[in-house]
Amino acid sequence: MTLETWTYLMVGVSFALYIGVAWWARAKSTNDFYVAGSGIHPITNGMATAADWMSAASFLSMAGLISFMGYGGAQYLMGWTGGYVLLALLLAPYLRKFGKFTVPDFIGERYYSSNARLIALIAAIFVSFTYVVGQMKGVGVAFARFLNVPFDTGVMIGIGIVFFYAVLGGMKGITYTQVAQFCVLIFAFTVPAIFISIQMTNNPIPQLGFGSTLSDGTYLLDKLDQL
Repeated sequence: MTLETWTYLMVGVSFALYIGVAWWARAKSTNDFYVAGSGIHPITNGMATAADWMSAASFLSMAGLISFMGYGGAQYLMGWTGGYVLLALLLAPYLRKFGKFTVPDFIGERYYSSNARLIALIAAIFVSFTYVVGQMKGVGVAFARFLNVPFDTGVMIGIGIVFFYAVLGGMKGITYTQVAQFCVLIFAFTVPAIFISIQMTNNPIPQLGFGSTLSDGTYLLDKLDQL
């Protein structure tokens, strides 16, 4: 089979997997739709959150920023990651304990203030819009590249797939599709990193390979700083 045929096959299998998971985990109540029935295992939730971090808006954008800006672009990576940690530690657990479905509802209830609820609503819309724009840009670029379709068509395909499983499964369906995405992404990221580390430093563990020396005796990090 040709490369184009393999591409269509893999993309089609991925779409079928996501839609199948959404159908299997479809929401049957309001609780399922908004908070996945509050029955998601912590490890599963962590995998879903990690997949969300490794999405088009984060991974592709961060790779592009670091590629164009050099080492200084890594500050955006730390800010993005730090925001996830703060959200997970300071907001997510209490949102669940309060039994609220949205962040503005929780903020308003927690601080007994409709003004605080309004500010949280505006912030949530602003952040969500910015994130979705980045996501859809990444989706359009990826689909235009892999499927040989115009950018606008790639965006519409991505919107259609996300709309289908989000409406069908709600947060429950999205969580499990994110778990499937995590498995795909972590494999796709780890395998090249391992072989690049072996090729450059003879160390199969990329994290340790970063601190290793190259064949000419220079440290890998020193070499990267010169690029």
